[in-house]
Amino acid sequence: MISMQFLITALVVVIAPGTGVVYTLALGLGQGTRAALWAALGCTFGILPHLAAATLGLAAVLHSSALLFQVVKLAGVAYLLYLAWQALKSGGALSITSDSRPQSGLRIARRGALINILNPKLSVFFLALLPPFLSGIPESATAEMTLLGAVFMVLTFVVFVLYGVFAAKARDFVLGSERVLTWLNRGFAAIFAALAVRLAAERA
Repeated sequence: MISMQFLITALVVVIAPGTGVVYTLALGLGQGTRAALWAALGCTFGILPHLAAATLGLAAVLHSSALLFQVVKLAGVAYLLYLAWQALKSGGALSITSDSRPQSGLRIARRGALINILNPKLSVFFLALLPPFLSGIPESATAEMTLLGAVFMVLTFVVFVLYGVFAAKARDFVLGSERVLTWLNRGFAAIFAALAVRLAAERA
């Protein structure tokens, strides 16, 4: 069940840069290691609803209901565009400045969780990723999917923490140049906007 093939597959998926990675990097650069840890924690917990949906079979409902999928998707698009604005806006929650004020850890984690909760593709993703690694015993399918999902979440947290710590270490270099700060903020805003466009183009 927890085979080397599953671990490698999950690790490749987690390492691939996505919205959660971008968010964690932005917080690491903007506010340091503590903020990056909260961001990683929030993004990880944002996986839970999708894991539960896949385990209970709700992902199939989401996949088959075009209206429900569109509602969740549009909410996700709007939220990503909001994050893009927060990166561009002076004093915004994701704006990287040399005098960034520390934000509440819970607020950082809540934003990270919402990033994943409002991505309807995650439920369908788990429904596609986990079953191939199950034993094939119907009675233990739910327990096995829960365990595989938990391992995926642990990998997500560890990898995101590493991304965040790396970003925090680069923070001193970044804060020394206003030009770098400006382009970083524009870059993060552009990435969030691009992710919003990609999500908007997704189909159930």
